[in-house]
Amino acid sequence: MQKHTGQILISPRITEKGAYLGEKGCYVFNVDRGANKGQIADAIKTIYKVTPRKVTVASVPRKSSVVRGTNRTGMTAGGKKAYVYLKAGETIDLS
Repeated sequence: MQKHTGQILISPRITEKGAYLGEKGCYVFNVDRGANKGQIADAIKTIYKVTPRKVTVASVPRKSSVVRGTNRTGMTAGGKKAYVYLKAGETIDLS
């Protein structure tokens, strides 16, 4: 099933590591679990009007966690993240 570009990119991943990589021309996004590198590159081209040089994808595993106060265990969601490398001189405004 073909997904809409707005469904592929969920959100930018704002972290210290992401900010450090952003200075070097690499941006990190939370993406749909079923998205592949080609779909992610097309979504970046459509939404941000820049051409990615390279796209790398990593899976974020589910982890068990304990809820404070109630002492119950649960699971985090997990998911997938994409590292998008841009050509020199191109930037994405995430604010």
